[in-house]
Amino acid sequence: MHVRNGADRQLGWERRTELPLLVASVLFLFCYAVRVLNQGSDPFWRDLAMAVALLIWLLFAVDYGVRLVLSDQGLRFVRTHWLDTVVLVLPLLRPLRMVNTYETLQRRRDRPRLSLYARVMAYAGITSVLLSFAAALAVYQQERDAPGATIVTFGDSVWWACSAITTVGYGDVTPVTPLGRVFAVFLMACGLALLGAVTGSFSSWLIQVFAREDKERPPGSAGSPGV
Repeated sequence: MHVRNGADRQLGWERRTELPLLVASVLFLFCYAVRVLNQGSDPFWRDLAMAVALLIWLLFAVDYGVRLVLSDQGLRFVRTHWLDTVVLVLPLLRPLRMVNTYETLQRRRDRPRLSLYARVMAYAGITSVLLSFAAALAVYQQERDAPGATIVTFGDSVWWACSAITTVGYGDVTPVTPLGRVFAVFLMACGLALLGAVTGSFSSWLIQVFAREDKERPPGSAGSPGV
């Protein structure tokens, strides 16, 4: 189905919905946390959190469907927007879309408020925190009642997530369930990618600073080339 001015309408849709969807993403994570951590005798809050989380996921699905139609790409949209597809199937990975949110918001300004290196490090830091928290919840849900589990409290799970995403891996607490280990592998892979992004950006920033200082140093001064 062809949509007239689909690209412009898609861009307008993304601009209008990006912030509300970001708030919905945080609310989804909060509802999931209530569902996992609230183990009291009264199931009302857990059921309410589950209902709200399903409604938010439905909102994500509607947004995905609207953008698919407006893109006028058909099934090719699934391939070109693979991250959106993965996030729709696994909503806990919504923090990975933060870079898309940032780019959409920056289109509203003439120039970014932060430099490229600061943006990369800020994005990597916030994404690391949100992914670690989501992974800690998911692993705790799988591990807490498993036979021979070493992750028996949410504190254990948070400690494991911090050591996994920083690639330290103390090994004092580890997942024992198959799904828990899948989450572990994914978190470690994300940790390597984010650590590489931060390290590379910091190194590039240092090189840029030193190169600028060399250019600004007067000829013949101490430490300049040829002296």
